[in-house]
Amino acid sequence: MHEQFELEILSRMQSGRLLDALVFTGGTMLRLCHGLDRYSVDLDFWAARAGMDWTTYAHKLGSHLSPHYQIMDAANKRFSLVVELKSAAYPRSLKIKIRKEVRPVKTETSIAYSSNSTVQVFMKTVALDDMMKSKIEAFLTRGEIRDAYDMEFLLKRGVPLEADGKIVKRLLAGLQKLGKKDYSVKLGSLLPPELRQYYRENGFRILTSKLAAKT
Repeated sequence: MHEQFELEILSRMQSGRLLDALVFTGGTMLRLCHGLDRYSVDLDFWAARAGMDWTTYAHKLGSHLSPHYQIMDAANKRFSLVVELKSAAYPRSLKIKIRKEVRPVKTETSIAYSSNSTVQVFMKTVALDDMMKSKIEAFLTRGEIRDAYDMEFLLKRGVPLEADGKIVKRLLAGLQKLGKKDYSVKLGSLLPPELRQYYRENGFRILTSKLAAKT
């Protein structure tokens, strides 16, 4: 049901030309556009171009969405724009998170869709090679198991993991620090039941093997 909410929001943003200035990224992008099999709750974006008038954009976003949803929170910060929406039709609220930073990444046009919805949205997304780089950076910065999961997902999709020896050693050290709670609670809460047991028993076997081969 949350996927329906996400796609509904993306469709409304598209109809208001609010996606033109953004690049869709993050776990939800990987799930809706590339079939990532873990749960992700926010819509994450980067700015597509420099020199944006974010005050005007924030006002347009709020004006376009407020007739349809309750705006629980809205914050136009120095480096980000965050809007949290609630709908009577869905149990959970949804956050739109926009980083105002323009990153030098490759982009492509993808289709966001779900088997639970008839809505399809064409939009600009981060290319998968650069998503791998982003996930490596994220894992090294915050050590969250979901970023390791996304790296392994991308590997299984044939996306190359390009990193020098120093980065490889840091990634392996970070994977070794992941404990039972990370697998059973943090990752387990994001996975369908059939995958939880596999990762509790095997960990990131594919990702670890790939990294070890680079040392």
